[in-house]
Amino acid sequence: MSYKVSVHPHVRKFLNSLDPETRTRLVEGLRKMENNPLDNDVKKLKGTKGRQDLYRLRIGDHIAIFAIETDNVYVLELIKRQRGYKWL
Repeated sequence: MSYKVSVHPHVRKFLNSLDPETRTRLVEGLRKMENNPLDNDVKKLKGTKGRQDLYRLRIGDHIAIFAIETDNVYVLELIKRQRGYKWL
């Protein structure tokens, strides 16, 4: 099954602010979710009661927070690993 990966405008802006090498690595990591978003280094986030299930994908020093609905993957946030999950 193929999934469509959609990126939030905030994430797109963050990607554009990065150096080309880092941006390429992150975009390649996000594209891997088109085949199977729950493959690779993906874990379900805890503490999201009452909201949709959220997952995280670790790509080097960054973490992509995303949700899955039918055949769509929505990348909601892309953060540096040091920032943590306080924004949840």
